[in-house]
Amino acid sequence: MNWHTILGMVAGSVLLLGNIPYIRSIRRGDTRPNRVTWGIWTTIGFLLLGSSYSLGATNTLWLMIAQVISQLVITFYAFKYSRGKWQRLDRICIAGAGLSLLLWWRSGSPLVALVMNIAMDMLGAVPTITKIYDDPNSEDLTFWVMSFTSAVLNLLAIENFDRALIIFPLYLFLLNTLILILLTRPKWSRIKK
Repeated sequence: MNWHTILGMVAGSVLLLGNIPYIRSIRRGDTRPNRVTWGIWTTIGFLLLGSSYSLGATNTLWLMIAQVISQLVITFYAFKYSRGKWQRLDRICIAGAGLSLLLWWRSGSPLVALVMNIAMDMLGAVPTITKIYDDPNSEDLTFWVMSFTSAVLNLLAIENFDRALIIFPLYLFLLNTLILILLTRPKWSRIKK
């Protein structure tokens, strides 16, 4: 076992451990996960895992497996504990994800599947990013720090820097970076003052 494999396994473990504070926060009512985001992420998680595996990903699959498990659990809690009505943005994101899925199905290519799945994942992220922008306290910072850490470790776990194999880990890193910036934005504003 080489260090890339170990980093991939650690990345998956960090993400799974991050679920503990996140679920506690949801149950306390401090975190209100967006049902659309987590529902789309769960569906896409399986597709991303499959397309990445077909493209030859190995060490980065540990995080993807952990993601699918996490997303299933969090989706359950999102539907059980979240409040609120479906917004227009939620419906647009679901329609866009469905369209991306159709385009991937028509292409039949693992690389096109990966790119389309990332596009669907991005659409799924929009409701949560919007929610965090409006209310940074609606998400658990510890979970997102652990998710960011796992994304960094996953990038370091890449052994073969093939364009097709780096796309998803890089996307995860950028997504988690954006979410952390939005979550910590109020804290940085207070420090500036």
